[in-house]
Amino acid sequence: MRLFSLKPLLLLSLAATLGGTAACTDENGNPVLFSIEDDKTLGEQVAAQTDSTYRAQGKLLERTNPANRRAYELLDGVVNKVLNSGQLQYRNEFPWDVKIIKDDATQNAFATPGGHIYVFSGLIKFLEDESQLAGVLGHEIAHADRRHTSRQLQNEYGVTTLLGLLLGENPNQLVQIASGLGQLKFGRDFEREADEYSVIYLNATTYSCDGAAGFFIKSEAQGQGNPPEFLSTHPNPGSRVQAIQTKAAELKCQGRSTSNNNFNELQRII
Repeated sequence: MRLFSLKPLLLLSLAATLGGTAACTDENGNPVLFSIEDDKTLGEQVAAQTDSTYRAQGKLLERTNPANRRAYELLDGVVNKVLNSGQLQYRNEFPWDVKIIKDDATQNAFATPGGHIYVFSGLIKFLEDESQLAGVLGHEIAHADRRHTSRQLQNEYGVTTLLGLLLGENPNQLVQIASGLGQLKFGRDFEREADEYSVIYLNATTYSCDGAAGFFIKSEAQGQGNPPEFLSTHPNPGSRVQAIQTKAAELKCQGRSTSNNNFNELQRII
């Protein structure tokens, strides 16, 4: 009974500690409630549950399976170019990994707090070239690196719920958060910033830095009958294309030509 009675006090203590950091802001003046270590811990928990969910469905392409080795070599090649652009805030703090979900009918990607990226095979097969893949992955990396995901989860589920997860409580809530992460809807400011940083990341690579715009252009051309799932959580493609292209023109990094041999191989083997 004594141990049980201490739990609310621990929660209150953690809330007070984190509440003290709530007055801190990032470089854009946005409140930051959770620490980097909290992001990492929460991300590990959400990623483990996400892995478990898609593994149970037979959709997670396991890195440990030799049959998937080449696919991950090719995908990691793209991801690492973005991660090593020298433009990430938490390149060395977050673990940063990427996993493929085998679902050709779903054109989506998402990130957990702390840098765990998931990309659906349907999205990879929908894209036209490696710069587009790098652009979309850069967008998701930005959501994690700019700490959008943890802040949006805080907005949607509340501080107390996330504190409970950090304490290892309420596994059912963890399942709910993990299963809904792919449908997490970010506000306009977060989306604008993720688009902008996708361009900034790619500017320091060999990719055409407006790659994400190519995805949105193709998505709009497909019509509204069956839009990619990515657009249901990342709205307003028209204005975003213009903003991405404007940033790319400012940095003079659009229109670069990159070999798509590896990208085409990745599309074939997944």
